[in-house]
Amino acid sequence: MSDRLREPPFVRENPELAQVVYRNIGALLEMREQFEKRRSPQDRAADVINRFAGSMAFVYLHAVLFGGWIAANTGLIPGLKPWDPFPFVMLAMWASVEAIFLSTFVLISQNRMQALADKRAELDLQVNLLSEHEVTRLIKLVDGIAAHLGVSEGRDPEVEQLKKDVAPELVLQEIEEAEDGHRKVA
Repeated sequence: MSDRLREPPFVRENPELAQVVYRNIGALLEMREQFEKRRSPQDRAADVINRFAGSMAFVYLHAVLFGGWIAANTGLIPGLKPWDPFPFVMLAMWASVEAIFLSTFVLISQNRMQALADKRAELDLQVNLLSEHEVTRLIKLVDGIAAHLGVSEGRDPEVEQLKKDVAPELVLQEIEEAEDGHRKVA
């Protein structure tokens, strides 16, 4: 475990927060760091290109390049013979090839980000399932205490339902059947 997980620099700045918050933040930072370390050189290159292509510097560079190209090829620059006269076929081809590569780099980065999002969703699901199980156990415990103390509020039929563990595969099956039924009606 890294030193950052044991004592993040922000612990001393916000002592009113619970240690579990810092542990969770540290775990998230560690997960992100591990994910970044596993990136391939191609992924890193795609991210660098995407960062640049998504910046105003990229826009300014293209404004200068396209403006200069058009100015040079419309005869606005004295002493320079146009090499790609209107309708600027070479410029259009260059821009099209660049668009193909840029869209490919964007897709590479999106695929990597989707993989990370999928891992986070799986983690969320696991934590949610664990929380649901813990809450069910707590409901059973509190209901048992209420029964032992003779508190009648625990005799609610809804509480009996809440005391049952949820089987995720059954919930998914019910969702699919409901969606199928909804599609048939629509």
